[in-house]
Amino acid sequence: MPTNLGATSLRLRGRGADSMREFDRLPAEVRAWLARATLPWRPRSARRVFERALAKTGDRARALEALERRQRRL
Repeated sequence: MPTNLGATSLRLRGRGADSMREFDRLPAEVRAWLARATLPWRPRSARRVFERALAKTGDRARALEALERRQRRL
């Protein structure tokens, strides 16, 4: 069966993780935020920003605000 890769000497790389499974493991408020986010975030990236902000502030609402700030900056 032919593929759309063509003749290339580049190595193929697969994805290391299942994005939907990562999304399902996020806290509910982060999943809700991602559902209405303007940019297409990876679940891993959103979790990383949220967890860093949560560790720094200790407040979930302020951690979500950090996601908003990051999105505006990007």
